[in-house]
Formats: sequence, C-alpha cells, structure tokens
Amino acid sequence: MSCDFNTPKMSSRRLTAEEALSQLFNWDSNDEEDVSETEDFSEAEDNVTDDPDYQFSDEDSKEESSVIASSSENQGMQQSSSTEGAWTSKDGKIKWSTSPHRSRGRLSSANVIKMTPGPTRFAVTRVDNIHSAFHLFIPSPIEKIILDMTNLEGRRVFQQKWKPMDLTDLHAYIGILVLAGVYRSKGEANASLWNEENGRPIFRATMSLETFHKISRVIRFDNRETRASRCERDKLAAIRDVWDKWVEILPLLYSPGPHVTVDERLVPFRGRCPFRQYMPNKPAKYGIKIWAACDAKSSYAWNMQVYTGKLPGEASEKNQGMRVVLQMSEGLQGHNITCDNFFTSYWLGDELQKRKLTMLGTIRKNKPELPSEILKMQGRPPHSSKFVFTEKATVVSYCPKKNKNVLVMSTMHTDASLSTREDKKPQMILDYNSTKGGVDNLDKVTATYSCQRKTARWPLVIFYNIVDVSAYNAFVLWTEINQHWNVGKLYRRRLFLEELGKSLVNPEIQRRARPARSPAAAAIIENVRSASSDQCTMNPVDTGAKKRKRCQVCPSR
Repeated sequence: MSCDFNTPKMSSRRLTAEEALSQLFNWDSNDEEDVSETEDFSEAEDNVTDDPDYQFSDEDSKEESSVIASSSENQGMQQSSSTEGAWTSKDGKIKWSTSPHRSRGRLSSANVIKMTPGPTRFAVTRVDNIHSAFHLFIPSPIEKIILDMTNLEGRRVFQQKWKPMDLTDLHAYIGILVLAGVYRSKGEANASLWNEENGRPIFRATMSLETFHKISRVIRFDNRETRASRCERDKLAAIRDVWDKWVEILPLLYSPGPHVTVDERLVPFRGRCPFRQYMPNKPAKYGIKIWAACDAKSSYAWNMQVYTGKLPGEASEKNQGMRVVLQMSEGLQGHNITCDNFFTSYWLGDELQKRKLTMLGTIRKNKPELPSEILKMQGRPPHSSKFVFTEKATVVSYCPKKNKNVLVMSTMHTDASLSTREDKKPQMILDYNSTKGGVDNLDKVTATYSCQRKTARWPLVIFYNIVDVSAYNAFVLWTEINQHWNVGKLYRRRLFLEELGKSLVNPEIQRRARPARSPAAAAIIENVRSASSDQCTMNPVDTGAKKRKRCQVCPSR
C-alpha cells in the first residue's frame, strides 16, 4: 500500500534540539471509563445472519461442543486453531491466524525507550520558580513577535494616542488572563471583573478596564499588511510564527513516558474562521480542531498541529489519520501510540513498527484488513473474546453484551491473555482504557481554569489556548521537579495558577504611578510594594563592587 505522508499543511520542519534552542531561546544547547461502554463508532452495528460453517459439524462432537460452550464464559472463548485455522482479510491481502505466532518473551525493541521520562535536563536546570517554568514555554522570541506586531497595530489604530507596550505590560495582560481563569470567570463579562463591588480588586490594581480592552483590540501576531499574500498558501498565517515557535519548544522540555495518546481537540469558537470545524460529538460543537500528542499519564502536551483543511483547488486528503499519527510521533522511539478508531489501521501499525513504535487502538468494523469471521456474533456469549494474529499485529473481538462487539488492534500485544476480572476482559482492552485519556484529560483540565475571553478573532482564540496549555505544561514541570510542593492538597493546580498570575502582574502593580480609586485595589498595591521592599532588604542586590582589602605592605594601624 503506497501512502503519501508528506503534508502541505505543515510549513516548517521539526528542528533538532540544538537548532531549536539556538533559535528560540538564544541559550547554549545541552471512575475508569471502559471502552466497551463508551467507544463511539461511526458505523452501525453489524447484524450477521447464521453461518452454518461456524457450528461444529461432527455428530460425535456434540458433547464436546457443549462442554466448550459452557466453559467459554470462564476462558473468554479463545478459538480453537484446529477447527478454524487461518482467515483471510476482506481485501484478500492479509492472512490472519487463530493462534499466536510467538509466545511472550523479551520486550520488543519497539518498546525500549531511550529517553528518561519526565522533565528534560534543559528544563530542570532552568526552573527556579513558577514564573520561570511558565517563561520556558513563552520565551523572549515569542514575546518579541507579540510586542512588535501589537505596537505596530496600536500605532495604526490609535496613532499618536497609543502608548508603546513593553514586556511588563504584556506580562500583566497574560497574568490577568491567568487570574481570570483561576477565578472561573470564563463566561463572565470583563466589566463584572473590574466592578468595584462585585469584582476582584487585583484587576483594578493592575490596569484599568479601558487599558485591557485596548490591548485586547490591537494585540497581533503578524504584520497585517503582508498577511493577504501569506494567507493564499497558509490559512494559519495570522499566528503561524508564534504557533510554530511554541510547538517546537514543547518536546524540548519534557520526555513522555512509555505510552503516548494521539487524538483531536476542539477549541470552542463560533466566529468567522476559514477552517472552523463542526464536531457534533464534542460539547462545543463548533471550533478549531487541533491534533495533539500527549503523555498518557501526565497529559503533558508534547506535540500539536492545527487542522486548517485543504487549500482551494486541492484534492481531498487520503489516509489522514495515518498522516497525523506519523507526524505527531516524530522524534519518539520505543513508545506505544494509543489512538481511537479514526486513526487505527493495520498499515499504520506496520509503518510505526518501522520507526520502532507500537500501536494500540480501537478499529472500525468496515476496515478491509480485518477478516469477516471476527465480526460474526452468532452464538457468542457475553464476556467472550476472539483473537486473530499476524506476525505484526493482534486483533481481539470482545463481546461485552449480547450482539455487541468491540474491536481492538495492537502491535504491542502478541498473545491472547485475559484478565482475572469477572468480565474476563482482554489485557489489550484494559491497556487501551488506561492509556486512551491523555488528550481528553488535557481538554478537561484546561477547560476547568481556562483563560478564554469573548472575542470574534480566531488568532486570539488560538493564543488563549497557547496560554492555557503552557500553564498546564508548566504545572507538570514544576510538580515533577518539586514533588513535595503542596503535596497532599487536591487543589495544587489552582494554587500554581494563582501564584503564576500574581507573579506576572506584580511588576506592573509596583510601577503604577496613579493611585487606585478603590480602597481594596489601593490596599493590594500597598501590600505588593511593601512585600517587594521587604524582599529587597532581606536580599540586597549585588552591585558588583569588590570590598576594599587591607594593604599587605603598609603596617596595620
């Protein structure tokens, strides 16, 4: 099968660690949800008629067949190779066997990880506090692009009335967004946040509502005058530079564990966007679709890609699921990729094995590489399993209830092992259930304290998502480096975000010239300034001047 894995959607190649670090940082280089009940299939369930070949044909084997039928509930109805033998796929290209090709032995080379899971050495040596952990994901090159383009747009819109925006203003703006997410005010109006009676005083202490609206209006991520020509070949041109630099940073700071989840995300947005998607199974229904690869345990966002659709005049993309998984897993080796039935195919597993990766995922019943015999449900009791094998893959058909089956394909499992649970689920399905939620959990945690504000501009929606994901990734880095930080508390992430937001807005509060009208905001300003002065007293600044020493020649006095 020949597949074209080169995509026109990606405008930049993945750089090496040394190249990315030098360009981006200018630093020196060095309740479990069961699949049988929740998996969503796009096709209807197969209703298969009786197949006489599926029953035992010998008269003298009726007693033996009744014993097998009665014991199938305890042993998962593992098929007998002497009666069923080999099966052929629906397209006639793959020969499936009813018995394993090799027994469980040494760990396959495709599951030997050559990187230490967790924060990289580069990240560990640069994380001193919560603010520094967040700054790794939005470093100076990204901040410079935002400041330059925002000031350019500000001068165009407000002309002489525009006050140039500096780094402290940008940090204060991002800090307000983070704090708004901490206070769960995603759907709350900005005027309510700045209200003197019902709002939060820290917003009024940082900047006025008018200043916040002015920055939100003119914040840009590219040059508006040259955007038209770039949009002809790139729909993401309005934020492409910032997005690519941000995505290149993600794998440099964290190494995922043995299991990586690849799935799609939907960032809610109902405004005008050339690549807005409609996904009826998602809570938001409309929004911007983003492919994501996350660590299955920590949900750290390791790689992302915005789906922009096809350009005008282009043909529809084929084998999209395979292309996405292969691109999302670039740079991985020895890991297992868990994905859903949109991505899973026999040929994807074959291609991943060439890269020393394995695959685990549900698979649709209409795939031509599957044998038709494994889809038959007649005579199968609940909690029974049927396995088929090739040299490269294993497929199990599990029957959770009468006339319903779930198909899972794996290139990591090589035998027909079943669990000791009452429902006799195959180990393949248990492993899938435990590793499938990496991206879904990222959606959940970012939506809990989201900094999204109401806007009609889709580049700003993507920027809000960058801030949300960066804040969560920084939380993962911080808690894995400082494992005893607020250990035992169930709201560690809220404490992290609150401290992060305050560290971003404090410099703006300290340099505020005009006094606040609200007594509560004035009290916050006074507390921040007093805390800063106390810290300077306790930690005096080193001016670099050397202490004068006594002359060794002159006599002491």
